[in-house]
Amino acid sequence: MGRARALFREQAASWGVPPEVTETAELLLSELMTNAYRHARVPAGREIWARCVVTEDRVRVTVTDANGTLPIAGTASLDDESGRGLALVAALADDWGAEGREWGIGKEVWFELTLRSGR
Repeated sequence: MGRARALFREQAASWGVPPEVTETAELLLSELMTNAYRHARVPAGREIWARCVVTEDRVRVTVTDANGTLPIAGTASLDDESGRGLALVAALADDWGAEGREWGIGKEVWFELTLRSGR
């Protein structure tokens, strides 16, 4: 997960993504990568991928894994040490979702953030 965050941070800086958007996107990317790693339970040889696309007004980050089970936001109690990742994504992202991959195996979980500051 650290490598994905570092690569994202570097690429976002090269694209001129505002720091506050980069910080939020990096946090949410980490949540989605962690969820994929913990819950996807993919066969050996399958990988987890992250992709980032920046348009004039939005950044979209997609995490893809080979497990077709769509994530469900859980309800964590105050004492739980995990289980808040998708709630965090829902609270901080301007939009997010999950769907089966267009070309077959697995799913994509994504979020979008508006580029509030000028680029």
